[in-house]
Amino acid sequence: MKEYRNKLTTVLLAIISIAVLAGCNSDAGKASGKSDPLKVHIALNGKMGPLVIAKEKGLFNEEFSKLGAQIEWSEFPSGPPLLESLASNRVDLSFLGDGALIAGIDKNLPFEVIAQTGRGESSVRILAQAEDNIKQIEDLKGKTVGVASGTTGHVYLINALKAHGLTTDDIKLINLQPDDAQAAFETKQLDAWAIWNPYYLNNIEKGNAVALKVKGKILAPGAIIARKGFAKEHPEIVEAYLKVYKKAADWQIENPEEASEIYSKETKMSVVKKIITTEEPNIFFTEDAIKAQQESIDTLAGVGYIKKSFNFKKPDPQ
Repeated sequence: MKEYRNKLTTVLLAIISIAVLAGCNSDAGKASGKSDPLKVHIALNGKMGPLVIAKEKGLFNEEFSKLGAQIEWSEFPSGPPLLESLASNRVDLSFLGDGALIAGIDKNLPFEVIAQTGRGESSVRILAQAEDNIKQIEDLKGKTVGVASGTTGHVYLINALKAHGLTTDDIKLINLQPDDAQAAFETKQLDAWAIWNPYYLNNIEKGNAVALKVKGKILAPGAIIARKGFAKEHPEIVEAYLKVYKKAADWQIENPEEASEIYSKETKMSVVKKIITTEEPNIFFTEDAIKAQQESIDTLAGVGYIKKSFNFKKPDPQ
């Protein structure tokens, strides 16, 4: 725990320094100098994560009020629809899973990665019907598999199939957002479903599903992002955002019971505590996470989901 916090604080300060330097040549957007509050558009991606904690606990209020800023919240079921709002400048700060992150960079959308959020070891699984004959990944051939296209679940599915000698051409892929996929899975319209928590654990706990074993370890790190124009004009807001994100992540670690109650209320699922104690949230870059992100980029380029591969550390997909 101590090592986690020390590393987190060190890297956070480095990120903040970069953000401040990036905006030091611009006099525009000094929130404290405006007569009207600066509207900061923060998007929730899903119903779990430190941003949900920060919103529920009002953690942004103090930091942002010092800067004369107010939050306008928006909510999205997954990353791809969030990207649409980001492209039209309706999102300033948010979080993305690796699928939407890669697709967004590939499309040259106006955002930058300001931190990664963990290794993503426990975020996605491929579920099969509990009373079906699908026992391993190879059994998915010719089966109907649901996933939200362009999400971390999609990347995981592609990587899992590849590890077992299959591609998405070997299955019947159905593009469904999580709640729609849940209904389709429950009514057995899907043979399998690539999905993240809390959905996968909730279905396993209810006895509806089994998780298929995958060769090797597939990491799916997420990322904290800022719209480029906003970050350049308001580096002090980016600094405050990262501070609050860290505070919310620390609060979740220290208060798992109350955090579970918040997430259970949002998701209407009771399995949340098992999920949030599996992998601690963080906001630093790690070599494993960076390597995993690059591997996902290469995989998606290899199957034609993105135009071509690019260097995650210095993305230039155009």
